[in-house]
Amino acid sequence: MTTASPVSPQASKMPPGVLALAVGAFAIGVTEFIVVGILPTIAKDLQISIESAGSLVSLYALALAIGTPLLVLLMSRLPRKAALLGLMSVFLAGNLLAAFSHTFELLLVGRVITAVAHGTFFAIGATVAASLVSKEQAGRAISVMFAGLTLAMVIGVPFGSFLGNLMGWRLPFFAVVVLAALGLGAMARWLPAGLQQGKGGKAMTQLAALGSGPIITMMAVTTFGFGSSFAAFTFITPILTDVTGFSATMASALLIVFGIATFAGNMAGGYLTSHLGWQKALRLMLLLLAVTQAGVALSISSPWMMTVMLFVWGVFAFGLSPALQAGMLATAERYTPQAVDFASGLNISAFNLGISFGSMLGALMVSRHMMAASPWAGVAAALLALLPLAWLARKNGQQSGAVAQRLHEG
Repeated sequence: MTTASPVSPQASKMPPGVLALAVGAFAIGVTEFIVVGILPTIAKDLQISIESAGSLVSLYALALAIGTPLLVLLMSRLPRKAALLGLMSVFLAGNLLAAFSHTFELLLVGRVITAVAHGTFFAIGATVAASLVSKEQAGRAISVMFAGLTLAMVIGVPFGSFLGNLMGWRLPFFAVVVLAALGLGAMARWLPAGLQQGKGGKAMTQLAALGSGPIITMMAVTTFGFGSSFAAFTFITPILTDVTGFSATMASALLIVFGIATFAGNMAGGYLTSHLGWQKALRLMLLLLAVTQAGVALSISSPWMMTVMLFVWGVFAFGLSPALQAGMLATAERYTPQAVDFASGLNISAFNLGISFGSMLGALMVSRHMMAASPWAGVAAALLALLPLAWLARKNGQQSGAVAQRLHEG
């Protein structure tokens, strides 16, 4: 990959530092998703069961969810450029370890290392991307950075899976090492040297974010909203083949279509966040996501309708990402200004908790022989996310009113 800029007019207006972050995000995205496509190859080569190989995915998400806030806390006082360069170096080392692994245990260690670096990179990187542009453009800057992640789903993962299954599972990891080196060089060159130090006070000040009602509420919005899609998406391949009636080859092609939609949605979400504000953008997209997943459920037996709805679903499912992250940054700056990076890390954990929540919800449906109805569970979760969002909007409104009253009395 060169950069994400040729794909979107928005990206071309962004500072080169934001594009450098997108390059790093692309490398991280490939690493996160590539294992899914080469699990059977890994299992066969390392002589382990496919269930054991699956822990490379589940433990990755768990390490990311737990390790991200802790590492953000430890790095809270570091200058942000140094922190990001250090994280990308750790990420590169983890993938190098994975590429040279000849035992499952060593491969797992490499995955855990990259997972923790992954989450912390996005937590700190999102605040840096937002700081490189005006406040009004923060949502778009975050979406350009996250575009590297969605591009990985469209380009990196399918191509890496093809190479891994054809020439050995280690080759994609070596390719990611090269991508990480490119990202490291781009950030060293284009991130401004004068980036401020992270807003990190004492550890207890940072951890106080865990006791902040608005922060926890924003995490709930992220968990239910982003996680809603994974009730059905976790089982999208058997849904497409066993319920809709597509061939396995066509189902794989449709996943590329979904990946393209996630990229379009990510950019559209950044645009809406910048123009409507994160609260209005989230409210609109959660409603549209709920309606879309209802459409998926109603179209699940029609190949043509399912093809259309799959694309629309991808747009709204990942269109949430920039608004959710911008919402957490705005909430942290308002209620826990000394723990912005830590709160950002908590939201990255919430994304992964959402994936786990959605997957478990979908698995429950499948266990009850209700796989075709799993999109309805996503509808319920998306609507559920509107409740904490409404509480947060009211809380923000009350605080703004109180400030205005004090100014008037003064």
